[in-house]
Amino acid sequence: MPSIRLRLLKWLIAPILLINLAGGALTYALAWVPAQRAFDDGLSDAARALAARLSFTGGALQLDLPPQAEKALRSGASDAVYFAVRQQGGGLLAGDPDLLLTAFEPQRELTTTQTQAQDGNMRGAPVRIAVHQASVEGRRVTIAVAKTLRERVQARQAIFRALMLLEALLTLSAVGLIWFSVSTGLRPLNRLRSELNARGGAELEAIPPTNVPYELEPVVTAFNGLLERVSEGAQAQQHFLANVAHQLRTPLAGLQAQLEWLGQREGGPAADPGVAQSLRLMLSSTERMIRQTNQLLALARAEPSHFEKTRLEALALDRLVEESIQPFVEQAARKDIDLGFDLHATNVMGDRFLLRDLIDNLIDNAIRYTPAHGRVTVSCRREGEGGVLAVEDSGPGIPPAKREAVFNRFVRLDEKTAGSGLGLAIVRDIATAHGASVAIDSAPGGQGVLISVRFPP
Repeated sequence: MPSIRLRLLKWLIAPILLINLAGGALTYALAWVPAQRAFDDGLSDAARALAARLSFTGGALQLDLPPQAEKALRSGASDAVYFAVRQQGGGLLAGDPDLLLTAFEPQRELTTTQTQAQDGNMRGAPVRIAVHQASVEGRRVTIAVAKTLRERVQARQAIFRALMLLEALLTLSAVGLIWFSVSTGLRPLNRLRSELNARGGAELEAIPPTNVPYELEPVVTAFNGLLERVSEGAQAQQHFLANVAHQLRTPLAGLQAQLEWLGQREGGPAADPGVAQSLRLMLSSTERMIRQTNQLLALARAEPSHFEKTRLEALALDRLVEESIQPFVEQAARKDIDLGFDLHATNVMGDRFLLRDLIDNLIDNAIRYTPAHGRVTVSCRREGEGGVLAVEDSGPGIPPAKREAVFNRFVRLDEKTAGSGLGLAIVRDIATAHGASVAIDSAPGGQGVLISVRFPP
């Protein structure tokens, strides 16, 4: 996947490196050329100084150069200095006779005020030679001063090392500044990504446009439009589910009533054993359809993405459990299950209808999966500033590896027990909508399961 960060860094760092390289080369040239010229000027000054000591005495040219002056001329910290003074025609007047005669052939005609510097070789070592032409009493004299290149090489290396260090520091500083600038510039993208990652799958609220950079406004606007369309689709699906469930409840209830009436009518069809068995099966199927329809309606109401926090009110959880007892007392009695309650005054913030659905599904699940002559205990208590609702049964329990999966819709652990696999999914959605958490543990006795719902303060 292409990275904006890498693209920005590539298009910023590469030109900066090229500019630094070109700047370093230019700086090197600007530093070395004057240094080279200074070395050449030193040789030219030496040549002119020798020219100043020429004289025409006794009908011959002479160079007045005492031994001390010659020693001073030839002295150097690390370089050897050579010189030669030749008359017109190439005759040596003073100096080193092996200084190449080519040094006395300037590449261009020189005046008496000009000096020419050129490269050469002296005694197997490269040298820089300054050539100067002077006129004494009308006689032309050529003076050459040569010096080895050790000091020049050392100076060039020192300039190069200093520039390399400076360029390295400037390059690292520029790269660090670019990296920091790019990271700072991309911070709004990272913040937007974090906000989106922090959302749950059911959170479809629009992204607030506040503090959104101008460049991201089209992206945020388009994303908000997508969220709105997804939200509308989810609402349409929820409304469809709720409408279907609501429309089915009335005819199913009527069908159940008619089947019960037929089964209880004296001398009616139920007098025939075969018909009575069919009526019982039809009544059982109708009851199962009614339960599944009620669960679908509860599931539609419990959808966390459409739950409105304004519906929350202060409720007595123990009273809600008491209101839900009667249907389950009869259901437990049919299986000879000991249904007990341990209720303490517990206040929570919630929606009355959704919490009734949560309680009903927890108790119904416990009774359905608890075998005959078993035990189911429903309790609620305060815990800190919040509350806890717990349902414990003596059934087969839920293996730890499957405790997370049972909260998914249509997941059932026992295919022999009638059910739709929606009960715990509804419990989880209602708890999520209330900011509560659901935990599944083994019952304290080691047999059965304990499901706890912890409500926030």
